[in-house]
Amino acid sequence: MKKTKIIYWIFTGLLAALMLSSGIQNFMYTQPTEELFKHLGYPEYVARFLGLAKILAGIGLLIPGYPRLKEWVYAGIFYDLLGAVYSGVSIGDPIVQWLPMLIFFAILFLSYYYHHRLLKERLQAQRT
Repeated sequence: MKKTKIIYWIFTGLLAALMLSSGIQNFMYTQPTEELFKHLGYPEYVARFLGLAKILAGIGLLIPGYPRLKEWVYAGIFYDLLGAVYSGVSIGDPIVQWLPMLIFFAILFLSYYYHHRLLKERLQAQRT
């Protein structure tokens, strides 16, 4: 279980850091965020809303316990990433530009996978 916990926290820590840094950048509406959202055709308030949601998701990942909350957080992050890719592709950006997002999807998947593996191992340990 120790190995699983270490792997889980590595990927979850990475995911939380990505969400928090991206969320703060969106919420503060920095110049790169402004340029991206204008390129995508979104108004400023969408960036601030997504920023707040990402900050809450990053915090939600780090709160121990509350498995139902974590499920919602993982779902929200998945839809955020999917929406980002779809937004870029739908305005005509080349798909190659969005391929690096696969790294974020991989980190999300691995954090989610090891979260459930850790829950399963804890349940098995309680039974013995």
